Amino acid sequence: MISDTFLPDELAEQLRANGCGPDSDHLPVVKFFNPAGPATWLATELAGDCDTLFGLADLGFGCPELGTFSLAELRTIRLPFGLSIERDKFFSTEFRLSAWAEAARAGGSIATAEQILAAAARSRLADP
Repeated sequence: MISDTFLPDELAEQLRANGCGPDSDHLPVVKFFNPAGPATWLATELAGDCDTLFGLADLGFGCPELGTFSLAELRTIRLPFGLSIERDKFFSTEFRLSAWAEAARAGGSIATAEQILAAAARSRLADP
């Protein structure tokens, strides 16, 4: 695989390693988002075809879902003003995919889940 900014080799390797392991509730490795809209994807695994990602997808309709999505398709989406899907280069999390899915379903979006989980993290730090 040729390293790029959309999915650098080190992230692709982690996603592939997660896909080969017995555990199925991984920490999300990468977050992709639509800079012109609400769509967001959190990926935990990459299949051997180097295209099929598994994770949480939120297209902005209020019903985030666990499932598979195509890396190639994310790369080819063209948005208004010459924009395209981007990777959040600063994304990291201490919460497993199941926590993200539960928070996203409760809040109706991955964006709301981020707020819910950030509050949970702050509350953990505040507890003695």
